[in-house]
Amino acid sequence: MAHFAKLDENNIVIAVVSGRDEDELLEDELSARTGDTYKRTSYNTRAGVHYNPETNEPSDDQGKAFRKNFAGMGMVYDAERDAFREESPFPSWVLNEGSCVWESPVPQPEELDAEGYPVPYDWDEGIVNWVRRD
Repeated sequence: MAHFAKLDENNIVIAVVSGRDEDELLEDELSARTGDTYKRTSYNTRAGVHYNPETNEPSDDQGKAFRKNFAGMGMVYDAERDAFREESPFPSWVLNEGSCVWESPVPQPEELDAEGYPVPYDWDEGIVNWVRRD
């Protein structure tokens, strides 16, 4: 089953709909029929990698990995990159061109508490670093 993101005038995803297989219904045909703008989106693609839905491992056929990420409500269709991405969460974060995922300029600490659970951290844009949540 194919999935299509409906875009508003600012290329923001306002709906994701399913339809016939990709080779039977092209996004241009859907857009022409409705008068709205639609872009096909790959359900099992995230961070530029297509995953096998049965194993959740990277697919052998990475040709299915298009538009970098499965579209979701509020995401942006970036026409320059022909990709779906989130809005930048913070001004200091940088868009990874390969995955179209925003990355912090400082890696998030990986720390476990006494019970073996990850210690939560929040991003502090004022100091451009992670702060342990207490």
